[in-house]
Amino acid sequence: MKYKQLGSTGLYVSELCLGTMTLGGNDDAGMWKAIGALGQDEANELIARALAAGINFIDTADIYSFGHSERAVGQALRDIGVPRSEIVLATKTAGVMGSKPNDQGASRGHIMDSVQRSLERLQVDHIDLYQIHASDPVTPIEETLRALDDLTRQGLVRYVGVSNWRAGKIGKALGLSAALHATRFDTLQAYYSIAGRDVERELVPLVIEERMGLLVWSPLAGGLLSGKFGPGAPTEEGSRRSKFDFPPVDPDRAWPCVAEMRAIAEARGVSVPQIALAWLLAKPHVTSVIIGAKRVEQLEDNLGAVDVVLTADELARLDAVSALPPHYPGWMIDHQDASRLPLPFKRVASA
Repeated sequence: MKYKQLGSTGLYVSELCLGTMTLGGNDDAGMWKAIGALGQDEANELIARALAAGINFIDTADIYSFGHSERAVGQALRDIGVPRSEIVLATKTAGVMGSKPNDQGASRGHIMDSVQRSLERLQVDHIDLYQIHASDPVTPIEETLRALDDLTRQGLVRYVGVSNWRAGKIGKALGLSAALHATRFDTLQAYYSIAGRDVERELVPLVIEERMGLLVWSPLAGGLLSGKFGPGAPTEEGSRRSKFDFPPVDPDRAWPCVAEMRAIAEARGVSVPQIALAWLLAKPHVTSVIIGAKRVEQLEDNLGAVDVVLTADELARLDAVSALPPHYPGWMIDHQDASRLPLPFKRVASA
């Protein structure tokens, strides 16, 4: 397991992060039951195996099974007996947690209420990375930033991040943080897979320039890149994707990617998911890839991706088959940037 610097902070996290959406779902949890309904014993087993493999980074959210995932994570860490200082614990807020008007969003009121509830469920006195889970169209960004700054000053939160925001809004938030001398967003958690590379258009250039950590969610596109789907591969009955078709993926773009990954996987004697994860791990702008599992066998397979180092030829093949179509202003920027990129040094003879 490798460890990478979390954005521009001094904190290091494992290149694989254990996601916990599969924990705690029950008959009353709606879509969360389709994603996963693992009980405490199963949660303990998955988390213990992840920690044994070198993962030090766990990601959850208050909205996952409406708090049950956070409870399962907190209890598992207690049951396993891992020292708090050895775990980088991340959770999120802003999703819909009830029927009342203030049970969602990134307002000061909701953030302050949510963090206390998350701390209680996780059974900890601080959260290492607290992330705004949704782009709130109502709350001013300044209000959100001030609330997060207060939480870091109080020691309840150590670093803050954002998820599912547009590049322009993140850029505005970073500028306001500097102007207000407030805590800045250190990370972006975003959907990214070989079949869904839209993040590369605006968000990847932003996180590179601003030295933010990029945390990848749904690297297998909700199981679509497991190798069990697509032409010649019948849909697995009872799978998460068959019950909860998310995130949206264009099959005309996904199936050629799966075919190329399958060819590389068969030649190497590894699984298709390991190739999908290895492709992301090879991207220098990716800090950590969030993996989730319902079974230890799935987790073991995902963990094996850290040992799959793709060759330059394999990466080129995968990049080519998954390339995004040209878009404006991207194609114009690429054209104009070409004349400004560093040129090979040439020594000029003096007169």
